[in-house]
Amino acid sequence: MQAQMNIAKNRSTYKDSTLSSTFAHSTSLRLKKPLSAARPSVRLACLPFSTPLVCASSSSAAFAGRSLAPKPLSLRPTKLSLSLCRSIDASASSSSSEPVLPSSSDSLLPSSPSSPSSLPSSPPSSPPSSTPLSTPTPTPGYSREFILRRLVVFLSIVLGYSSYYLTRNSLTYTAPVMVADTSLSMDITQIGAMTSVFPIAYGMSKFISGVLGAKFSPTVLLSGGLLATAATNFTFACGGSLPWFVFFWALNGTLQGVGGPCCARILTSWFNGAERGTYWGMWNVAHNVGGFVAPLVAGGCSKQFGWKWGMWAPAAIASVVGLAVAVMCKDRPEDVGFPPVEPVDVALSSQARSAKGSKAEKANTKSGNAESDILGQLVKNVLKNPFIWGLALTYFFIYIVRQGVTSWFVFYLMKQKGASDAGQAAMRVSGLELGGLVGSLAAGRLSDFLIKKADGKGGNVGKRIVVVMLYTVGVAAALLAFRALPASAVSLQWLTVFLIGFFLYGPQMLIGLCGAELVGPSSVGASEGFLGWVAYLGAANAGIPLSVVVKEHGWDAYFGTLIFACGMALLLLSPMTKLRSYVQREERRLRREA
Repeated sequence: MQAQMNIAKNRSTYKDSTLSSTFAHSTSLRLKKPLSAARPSVRLACLPFSTPLVCASSSSAAFAGRSLAPKPLSLRPTKLSLSLCRSIDASASSSSSEPVLPSSSDSLLPSSPSSPSSLPSSPPSSPPSSTPLSTPTPTPGYSREFILRRLVVFLSIVLGYSSYYLTRNSLTYTAPVMVADTSLSMDITQIGAMTSVFPIAYGMSKFISGVLGAKFSPTVLLSGGLLATAATNFTFACGGSLPWFVFFWALNGTLQGVGGPCCARILTSWFNGAERGTYWGMWNVAHNVGGFVAPLVAGGCSKQFGWKWGMWAPAAIASVVGLAVAVMCKDRPEDVGFPPVEPVDVALSSQARSAKGSKAEKANTKSGNAESDILGQLVKNVLKNPFIWGLALTYFFIYIVRQGVTSWFVFYLMKQKGASDAGQAAMRVSGLELGGLVGSLAAGRLSDFLIKKADGKGGNVGKRIVVVMLYTVGVAAALLAFRALPASAVSLQWLTVFLIGFFLYGPQMLIGLCGAELVGPSSVGASEGFLGWVAYLGAANAGIPLSVVVKEHGWDAYFGTLIFACGMALLLLSPMTKLRSYVQREERRLRREA
């Protein structure tokens, strides 16, 4: 009897202690300053009576792909504890208008389970429902559904851009059959008139569509542009006069400029900075795929069925792919219910807003119109960015080398290296595209490896610049080796051309990626368009100017010009080896303001 009375007394004492401690803890929470200024907010998820009590806290570590799951309490909650949970939760939510994600080391959850007013935090078997946030958290660890959906999007932009290349190169393999057709009465000069208008229209279109396209869906532009260029190829074959051909081929060049900036916007939205280089390099393979399929489709059909089918067959393929892209592709992960892969830290942005208060809101409202202005975005994020200009000029010199190699190596092999005809010379140069394919993939992978090793969230542009510089040195060395090879070393010539393609296509791919990562998401298309426009100006200088160099000063001057272009590219890149991406700069700014 005495033992039972002692047990009842102990239970009463424990209950009083629990009530007193819990009430004091709740009161202290209410008397503290707002949680947004003092510490991150905490949400206590009070579950039904039959389930363990769970205390859940969000964490900014979730942005690194880690899920901080809370731990179930071994005790069952009483009705009083449930009501206190609701009271504390209401107090926490009313103290701040915007939720802030706490860090894992800054939590209101004590570690000792002995105190009645403290709750342990260890992972439960199933995570509690999370508090809705103003900015969604990224997909933690990438779910299987997200990976599959992203793969579909990636394949759609690869197939889409390959089809752009197919309709871009259709005339190259149809033109010989057109010249042979006596009903057209065409010669090589008229074919040259058609092909000369294409790069001019393409370069301007890439710049304009990159700027104006920021206000439209990249998926709609990508699929719509592909359908339009298919229609242009089809209409081209319906005519029979030179003005007709020139007009529609210039129109084709104008429509072709839509593809690249749209693919860049989609790719940067679906892949974060630590993996973007790898997938950008894989997407760049679309150039090689389209270039490989074009002679098979356009050349084969024109030879078998007539020159009109050399244009109609690529148009039919592009039409089917354009419709597939419209269905398969999505602009951003948010469009299909997934969080963004690389958001700016919500906790930092919330703290910055709290510190600035209404002054920041007023400034944002005042600058809203300027940010929505297309021309303002172009000037602010692209034309006023000195590093974008540095990348553009680097692109200029890289494209002089690229176009100089592709346009003149066949002639050099025939004049200086003993190739008997154009066919034999073309066989020796065939390794260029294959080397470019391997080099693009390797460059993207290597730049991602350096970024992961440096633990640079959002992609460290400087690491990619280092890879571009290493590849540019490789281009110069391979050009010198190719010049020094004897005419009898045919196998070594092919291998050296492979190395030239390997080192040349890496910078050609990575410079565009660096430009996309330097600017904000709203200016990716404008950046790609501007860089592409300047690059094609460089390609134009590899035509007539380089032909004058060869004619007046010989092949040694030709190789000297290409080596000089590599040196200028290295000089322009040297101040950018520590360059940070847009995401990294935003994070640093928010930390400074917080």
